[in-house]
Amino acid sequence: MTAARKREIHLNLNILNVGVYGSAWRWPSVDPAAFVDPAHYIRCAQIAEKGKLDAVFMADKPGLVDHPQYRPFQALDPLVVLSGIAATTSHIGLIGTASSSYNSPYNIARRFASLDLLSGGRAAWNIVTSAEIEIARNFGRSDVTAHADRYAIAREFVEIVRALWDSWEDEALIADKAQGLLLDISKIHPIDHQSKNFSVAGPLTLPRSPQGRPVLVQAGASDDGRNLAAGVAEVIFTLSQTLEKSIDFAADIRRRAASFGRVPEDVVILPGLCTVIGDTEAAAQARRRELEELVPAEYGLARLAGTLQVDPDLLKLDEHLPEDLPIPVNHNQTMFAGTVAIARRENLTVRQLIRRLGGGAGHRIVAGTPEQIADDIGTWFAAGAADGFNIMPDVLPEGAETFVTEVVPILQRRGLFRTEYEGSTLRDHLGLTRAERGRFSTAI
Repeated sequence: MTAARKREIHLNLNILNVGVYGSAWRWPSVDPAAFVDPAHYIRCAQIAEKGKLDAVFMADKPGLVDHPQYRPFQALDPLVVLSGIAATTSHIGLIGTASSSYNSPYNIARRFASLDLLSGGRAAWNIVTSAEIEIARNFGRSDVTAHADRYAIAREFVEIVRALWDSWEDEALIADKAQGLLLDISKIHPIDHQSKNFSVAGPLTLPRSPQGRPVLVQAGASDDGRNLAAGVAEVIFTLSQTLEKSIDFAADIRRRAASFGRVPEDVVILPGLCTVIGDTEAAAQARRRELEELVPAEYGLARLAGTLQVDPDLLKLDEHLPEDLPIPVNHNQTMFAGTVAIARRENLTVRQLIRRLGGGAGHRIVAGTPEQIADDIGTWFAAGAADGFNIMPDVLPEGAETFVTEVVPILQRRGLFRTEYEGSTLRDHLGLTRAERGRFSTAI
C-alpha cells in the first residue's frame, strides 16, 4: 500500500446469487431464476460501480453441495460471468473464485491473465482449496485431500501461477512493424517447475497486464489458511463476528506477513458483512425477521448440520448444540469455528442459531438504518479490525441498490470512502502498487 495515500475504506460487493439469505429468492422483488441469468450479475456489478466500490466478488462451488432444492446456488462459472461484467463496466474490480485442488496451474494462470487483459487490469483470483466430497467426486476423486495437504498443494500451486504471470518481462511485446519483430524472446522465460505434484514448463502465452498481474485473494482462517494468506494474499476475505476477534485476526495476519518478508500494510483485510437495511431500525429488524421466517426449516437444519459435519438427527431445534462437537479435520474449519462461537457466546438453541445465521449465511449480520450500517463500518475501520468489508446484501439486487444509494453517500460525506475512482486497475482501487516481477518471496 502506498505510504502517501490516505487510508480509506475498501468495499466489495459479494454477489451471492440472489442474496446472502437462504430465503432471498422468495422475496417479492426477486426473480428466483436470476441466479442463472448473466444479466442479473451484470446489473449488480453496474450498481456496485455506480457506488465506486472496489470490486465485485464471485464465489464458486463446482458441485451441487448446498441443498439446491431449497435455494439458488453458485451455478455459473465465475470467470465467464466476470468476462461479461468486464465488457459492460469500466472500473469495478473483478474477483473470481477458483480451486487449487481441482484445476491445473497453467489453466488458472492463463484464464485469470486473460480476464486481466480483457478488463484493463481489474482481475483478481480468490484462492480456495475446496473441502466438499461432492466436488471431489466431480473431478474423479473418491475422497477429499487432507486439510494440511490441500494447503501445501495450494502454496505450490500459487507459486507456479505467479511464476507464469511473471514469465514475460514488461518489454517482451515489441510489435515493431519496421523490423518485423513482434516479440523479444529473450524477455520471455520458461519456469520449468518440477515436483511430485506438478510439472509445468511455461512460459505463459500472454504478456503482463496494466496492473502487472492479477490480485491474489484468500479466505482461510485455520493455521494453514492464515499462513497461506499471510504468505501470498493481497486481499483476505475473513469471517469475523466480533470486533475483538477481528482485531486479533488482523494483528496475527500482519505479524505473519512480516515474518514472510512482506510489508504488513500490503495486506487488505475484508471481513464479510451481511446487511439488512431499513428506513428505521424497527423496519430493518422487521425485514430481518421476515427473511428469517422465509428460510425453509429443512434447509436451515441441513445447512447447519453440513457446517458442523454432523448428522442432522443429532441437532434438536429447541436444544443447544451438543457439547462435544469435534472440529472437522478435513472440512471448512473457519465456518465451523464461527458458527459454534456464536451459539456458545449467545447461548442459542439450534432454532435460534439457524435464525441468527440467516439460514446459513455464517458471516456477521447487521440490521439497521443506513446511518447505523455506516456507523458500524466506520467503527470497525477506525479500530483496525478491518480495512473494509465484503458486503453481502440480504437480497439482490435490491439490497445492493439500497447500500449504494443510502450507505455509501454517508461514508463519502464522512471522508471515509472515495467519491470517484482515482485509477483504472484493481490495484489502484486497493491502494496497492503495480505488481513487479518476482516482488514477493515464494518461500511460503
